[in-house]
Amino acid sequence: MSYRVKLNIFEGPFDLLVYLIEHARMSIYDIRISEITTQYVEYVHQMQEADVNLASEFMVLAAELLEIKSKMLLPRINPEQEGDDEYEDPRTELVEKLKEYKKYKAIAAMLEERREAGAATLAKPQEDLAEYTNEPDEYLILDAASFKRAFEDFLQRKKKLEEIKAHHIRTEKQRMTTELRMVNIKEFFNRLPAGERRNFKELIEKKGDKYDISVTFASVLQMMKEKRLDADQKRLFGDIEVYATEYLMAEEVPDGEQNN
Repeated sequence: MSYRVKLNIFEGPFDLLVYLIEHARMSIYDIRISEITTQYVEYVHQMQEADVNLASEFMVLAAELLEIKSKMLLPRINPEQEGDDEYEDPRTELVEKLKEYKKYKAIAAMLEERREAGAATLAKPQEDLAEYTNEPDEYLILDAASFKRAFEDFLQRKKKLEEIKAHHIRTEKQRMTTELRMVNIKEFFNRLPAGERRNFKELIEKKGDKYDISVTFASVLQMMKEKRLDADQKRLFGDIEVYATEYLMAEEVPDGEQNN
């Protein structure tokens, strides 16, 4: 059986050899050297005049195949010792080369798939936002000593930020809860004359803390739901005035407040 192949589908002599072996349904561990060598040499003869540089690479492997074929044809010194462990199969070195070639070809195919997948991925280019930030780029010209000092300052700031973060984590659990803030609000109005109105902002202990503001607002809403507080807002986004209802004023005053 013969195979008609085209030069442009093979990347090298081993590519052609693997093609012939696979299409003849041979195992690389049991190559029929005589058959493969004949097919390989016929193909090399067809391509010699087409590309001399490429043909030279194929000729090297052709010579190796012919050498292996001749060794396979030679009789052994002692034919009765066919199973002798000292006998070395002439195809062994070629088999190892084919195994390495197939392994690296599989890796190359995998890398090519990744390259194609990467080429199909679109990345958004970085945009220049300077016209929106109105902050021109700043360039610093520093000598080695100045750069060293700037880097040390950076490390100090980084260390300080880490300390602040660690402190924040430690105190996170100590933050005000809604239940505790409702107690504080009740105590706040118990110290005032009945019916006196106060600005909502006065109930916030930590004025710049968004968490504290949220807890205070949620506490006021809950107390309004319980009819313990009431509130007025004269205009949209205006100040909120909060005052205690009769239900809150009728509640028992804690002992600590009575003593005060």
